[in-house]
Order: sequence, then C-alpha cells, then structure tokens
Amino acid sequence: MNVKSFKTLALPSLVLSFAATDAFACGMGRKDKAAVSEKDLVDTAVSAGNFTTLIEAVKAAGLAETLRGKGPFTVFAPTDEAFAKLPAGTLNALLQDKEKLTAVLTDHVAPGSLRAADVVNRDSIETVQGESLTVTANDDGVSIDETQVTKIDILASNGAIHVIDTVVLPN
Repeated sequence: MNVKSFKTLALPSLVLSFAATDAFACGMGRKDKAAVSEKDLVDTAVSAGNFTTLIEAVKAAGLAETLRGKGPFTVFAPTDEAFAKLPAGTLNALLQDKEKLTAVLTDHVAPGSLRAADVVNRDSIETVQGESLTVTANDDGVSIDETQVTKIDILASNGAIHVIDTVVLPN
C-alpha cells in the first residue's frame, strides 16, 4: 500500500482510535464547544500537571502572556519526562540564554488551532519560529520531527495541545 492510500484508509481510523482513547483519558477529544476548556493554553498546561518544566521555560522566555493571548496556537508540548531526557546541563543552559530558549520553545508552537485530524493530513507544519516540523504518521502512531505524539487534542480556549515525548532541539 502506498503512503497516499495509507493516509486515506488507515489514518482516519488511527486518529479516531487515538482520539477516543484520549477523550476518555483527559475528557477532551471532541471538537464541540463542551470539550474546549475555558482556560487558555498556559492554564490548561498547568492544570494537566505534567508540564511544570515547560511552563517554567515559557515564563523564563517571556512567552506566557503570548500563549495566554487570543491565538489561536497549537503547542506540541514536551512533558517533564521529555525535558528530563535532555543531556545534562542542556535545560540549565537554555534557561540562562533567553534568546535560544525562546527559539526552542517557539519551535514547539504552530499558528492556528490544529486538531489531530489536521496534523496527520500534513507532511510538515511550520512553527511560529519559521522552522518546518516533519509529520510522520504510520502504524506506530504520529511523530513530529521524530518525537512521538502521546496525547492529542487537549483543547484550550485559544488553541490545542498535543503532547510529545521529546524536546525538539535545533540541529
């Protein structure tokens, strides 16, 4: 089966099964107004409890107000465990270099509110940093620049969060 056929036939069921599982896990997988949190992206991430490092970095970079703004934005959010996988000293170095930290964080944000169904139908996503993230969807799930997407469609009042298992760093 070629890639185009796979996307047409397999990905909708992959997204639906992933979304159904996630909807039960976090109460947000539907696109209707009831599923959208009244909280903005920052407060939604804080409430989730597993983005402490991300929120600390967002505040250190001065991006919290932007991510609380109108948006909409899509955040590919690394968990605390993802930050823990960084080589020793990397996080501290980033926190000391606001310009580099801002570049790394804005590489995790795309303009617009992209739901899982939107993401899997693309080959790449341009970030607000101006970089292009490669989207790969196959039987193993969906990855963004070789990071595995572990939860999808956590909806906030000003966008969407998709959880990833690794911090995307520039080459």
